[in-house]
Amino acid sequence: MLLHYRFTSHLSPFMIDFNKIKTYPIKSRKNKVSFKNFIRPDNNLPLLENNELNVLANKIIEAFRNKKQIIVMMGGHIIKVGCTPLIIDLMKKGIITHIAVNGSVAIHDFEIAFIGETSEDVAVNIEDGTFGMAEETGRMINEAVRNSAMEDKGFGEAIGKLVKDFEFREESLFYWAYKLNIPVTVHTSIGAEIIYQHPSCDGAAMGKVSYHDFKIFTDSISKLEGGVIINAGSAVIMPEVFLKAFTIARNLGFDIKKFTAANLDMIKHYRPTVNVVVRPTSLGGTGLEIIDYHEKTIPTLHKLLTLY
Repeated sequence: MLLHYRFTSHLSPFMIDFNKIKTYPIKSRKNKVSFKNFIRPDNNLPLLENNELNVLANKIIEAFRNKKQIIVMMGGHIIKVGCTPLIIDLMKKGIITHIAVNGSVAIHDFEIAFIGETSEDVAVNIEDGTFGMAEETGRMINEAVRNSAMEDKGFGEAIGKLVKDFEFREESLFYWAYKLNIPVTVHTSIGAEIIYQHPSCDGAAMGKVSYHDFKIFTDSISKLEGGVIINAGSAVIMPEVFLKAFTIARNLGFDIKKFTAANLDMIKHYRPTVNVVVRPTSLGGTGLEIIDYHEKTIPTLHKLLTLY
């Protein structure tokens, strides 16, 4: 069944009318990822032999002992390959102090909490225009964003509140961040995530809550001296957001020189290398590039941290 929305708006003659967009119930969608296949903290996966992973683990342990910031930036692929429980476990242990994500992470995490599954077949659904049109995902996230904007709060907090009563909330990164009072910030990009396809989207509210989160993120970055920041699976958005937050912090007089910046990804990209690993560490920091599959690097890092 296709569902229709109607919102009043003043359209320019050069603007298409999103009110005519058709959506469908999420439970009728086939998904490629289930929480049942997530990698658990007690997994028996072999440790990956990687010297830079060992260095990173030691830097994180040092920062943890010294009560410094340990910030994890993420892209949606981390959830899709099943690493959420490992991140949650590090949050529960007090190791991770801040999670910063692009919009796709919020979407995938919401769907996992809501139905226990996520990740549609884009190649199939793009052919008939149903890609990204699951009604509940768009409507519920957009409603949460509007409410959070009215309360002068952020995107991450909005998702944490939204999923706290869902059936599969225990599998949700945002639920645990909300429960543990760990900042989780969402750095959305207008038009880049499927929530913008829905007529329920309020661009002004979206901008307000994401900008709110950017300021929270920048506050954490201002305290990065002696700490660690990790970029896992975000090729563009988070490296760009980090660089802007970093220069704001230095502009405001915060001394950030000796810290560790690591990029974990499956392939080497320009922006994570330059904007995370190289440029920010030029005054005495440590930059690490760890290239391998996330479902190998993150379980290994988790074991190195929890077995020390």
